Amino acid sequence: MNPVQSVITDPQLTYQQKVAGLARLAEETITVLPMPTRTTELIDQGVICDLFEGHAPYRPRYIAPDYSQLLEKGSVFLGLKPAKDIWQAITHLNIMYRHVPSITTFPVYLGDLDTLLEPFINDDNQEEARKAIDLFLLQIDRTLNDSFCHANIGPQKTRAGQFILESTRAQQTAVPNLSIRYDQELTDPEFALQAVACALETAKPSFANDRLFSQDFRSLGAENYVIASCYNGLPLGGGSYTLVRLNLKKLADQTASLSDLRAKSLPEAVALQLAYMDERVRFLVEKSNFFENSFLNKEGFIHPELFTAMFGIVGLAEAVNQLGGVGSFGRDKAANDLGLDLIRQIHDLVMAHKAPHVGLGKGTYLLHAQVGIDVDKGVSPGCRIPIGNEPDLATHILQSAPFHQYFPTGIGDVFAFDPTMKANPGALLDIIKGAFASGMRYFSPYGTDCDVVRITGYLVKRSEIEKYNDGKPSLQDTTVLGLNAVNNLRVLDRKVRAAE
Repeated sequence: MNPVQSVITDPQLTYQQKVAGLARLAEETITVLPMPTRTTELIDQGVICDLFEGHAPYRPRYIAPDYSQLLEKGSVFLGLKPAKDIWQAITHLNIMYRHVPSITTFPVYLGDLDTLLEPFINDDNQEEARKAIDLFLLQIDRTLNDSFCHANIGPQKTRAGQFILESTRAQQTAVPNLSIRYDQELTDPEFALQAVACALETAKPSFANDRLFSQDFRSLGAENYVIASCYNGLPLGGGSYTLVRLNLKKLADQTASLSDLRAKSLPEAVALQLAYMDERVRFLVEKSNFFENSFLNKEGFIHPELFTAMFGIVGLAEAVNQLGGVGSFGRDKAANDLGLDLIRQIHDLVMAHKAPHVGLGKGTYLLHAQVGIDVDKGVSPGCRIPIGNEPDLATHILQSAPFHQYFPTGIGDVFAFDPTMKANPGALLDIIKGAFASGMRYFSPYGTDCDVVRITGYLVKRSEIEKYNDGKPSLQDTTVLGLNAVNNLRVLDRKVRAAE
């Protein structure tokens, strides 16, 4: 059976999922990007991976529109006037989401929802606003069927933020993914504890180190940042042209020694991936006409000078363990130090490369600790410690933290907690404070009895996985990814942390 027919006849795909699948197959029928033979070889070997973006990029992978402009000014293209009340605000946002593209076909950034909606809440309409937000989040889950759709709240406490957490906790949905931008000095402790309690029951929100993200993106020339998709830091009003990853484990598989890796195969692979990313960016900007034709650009919701591209890496732990000969990554200092040395080497090589059409910072791509894909086997996400080899919690945090400084476009760790932690959310908040003080950028906690499970950077419901296992379609696109990640990445086998 040919691939097109396989998609058309798949009983576990919804109509929308079939349409998206057929579109991806169509993208694969042409080749427009010039590539050296060696780059093609590394792509075929899985060392370099474009994460299914297609051979002819015609939209940025990730877009982070400034939705405040929509609510304040409306949109000529969409025929919308400025929003005047909470119902108009959520209607405007729902309309806009339909017209924000991404690699998933769904928007990967839904806005800083609390600050967007707070101006429409007053002392007289709080119950109405609570109902509106509850219905808004329900509609998002039922219509944006992909848990890479991501919303932000915080750092300040707002009524809208509290209502969002209350609805999230009550609905127990996987969409949207959610982050709280946390700053110990700016975030009200009661609000932070509400977020912790919600995370232990619904695997969201994750906690983003607001101070670290803000400092990094301001230094790059962006006034504000967002968290999108998995845990991707991006400039507000900008985005990422592309995300291409380097699989260090597969590179190590074909390298004879650590010295060969550092002197030859790693510099070569980084250079070829950078050149490949350049070609993807050039085609998107110079040939696809996306920015010239998009109302998002014409009306100022996005700005091309705020776009970057993400140089991803996975499999650091496996590369260190295979070639290092200095112990186990995550448990032995020499192995951890080697991992940091390799990341510094990659960072220096990427920072020395001048990228086309990148206006941020010094015109360079930014590093991203990629969370893996569902077909990965024996490859740990980003710089994470392999599941099954995690040390105690304090050691794990202190081991992980030094890597986070190199990844402004996203890195994070996922921690599973025993349900008894629900009785002491303050203890978990103290852990998060300590992690951020140690330099961690992003911290994702969840309770092991949650129906919603954090797979890597995205969320899937156990009940939906069970439904899919029974041969039934699932509303969310990401369910099949979650199922494969459970089987291949062993995400349900993470070390469980108990309350102390």
